[in-house]
Amino acid sequence: GDDLPLMRWLKDRIWPLEAALVSADFVHDGTQLAALEMLRSGTTTCSDMYFYPDASLRALRSMGLRAVAGIVAIEFPTAYAADAEDYLRKGLATRDAFRNDPLVSFTLAPHAPYTVADQTLKRIAVLAEELDLPIHTHVHETEDEIAESIAKHGCRPLQRLDRLGIVSERLIAVHAVHLNEHEIALLAQRGASVAHCPASNLKLGSGLAPLAKLAAAGVNIAIGTDGAASNNRIDMLAELRLAALLAKGLARDATAFSAPAALESATLGGACALGLDRRIGSIEVGKDADLVAFDMAAVETQPLYEVVSQIVYAAGREQVTDVWIAGKPVVHKRHVLADSDGLLEKTLMASVSAWQNRCRQVLLTSGAVSAG
Repeated sequence: GDDLPLMRWLKDRIWPLEAALVSADFVHDGTQLAALEMLRSGTTTCSDMYFYPDASLRALRSMGLRAVAGIVAIEFPTAYAADAEDYLRKGLATRDAFRNDPLVSFTLAPHAPYTVADQTLKRIAVLAEELDLPIHTHVHETEDEIAESIAKHGCRPLQRLDRLGIVSERLIAVHAVHLNEHEIALLAQRGASVAHCPASNLKLGSGLAPLAKLAAAGVNIAIGTDGAASNNRIDMLAELRLAALLAKGLARDATAFSAPAALESATLGGACALGLDRRIGSIEVGKDADLVAFDMAAVETQPLYEVVSQIVYAAGREQVTDVWIAGKPVVHKRHVLADSDGLLEKTLMASVSAWQNRCRQVLLTSGAVSAG
């Protein structure tokens, strides 16, 4: 589904493929593939919003990752659930099943304002308070989304979400590309967070989030990759560099979103957004030891003057040598320890090839792509 705008990408590629293929096995295999990639680029915590969160969590935990699963809500049926109530019921059951895992936490995850009804959003606002959970949703990703909301609801999406009790310190506003001054002030006033996904926004032609303005207003900023389908890689170091450079270009200000600010967004900013900042996000006495070691002696990262700047502007995943999560080594000398003999990757690649062939067949049958 490359080189398509958001809604064509969803309607012509993603949703038809999901309708035909999504299952617990599909999610498990895809998540395990993502986990390998994330660990190799130094990611220690993943916040995911998708169907079959139990399968996703099993995959992430098998690799040693700290995982935040979204309790998804959407109005239309899928293989996973029949309606919004069914999605919430199944997601809450998954939360109960993983309640004793210290490396698993949850968000409430209404997909987006354009796929979730007012009644469901109101219920989610209440559940968030009752269960003390963040709310993870895609919002203001495209101009068309905003225009559709004005036509259907008489207001912009964030205004609607605010009326329904969603905009608070619990909100993780994913994308938040098209914001006016009032909306930036609203996010700051409510204590909400923005999850900035620069590569996805660029690839889908959605626009650029006003990071410098958000930071100046005091909005907490986290960095995300979005899914591989709208990015093609899940590499937080690549996102970090892109976010810092784009913020400067958009603001026409070389001081905007400095290297230290960018690194903080990718670490403590994400932890704050997820409500985990008392446990992770910075190196402090009493916090969990989620740590990443870099080898900066390579040609690509020399000469080394400012370590933080060099991590943000020059380092890649090839510089990541070791990763610890809650003090436990999960990557050592560039090898993912859950796959120390390489057999998992070989098995996974065979599974990926099979899923790829099935995806191609679905698209050929639907006429979305042509043979050859």
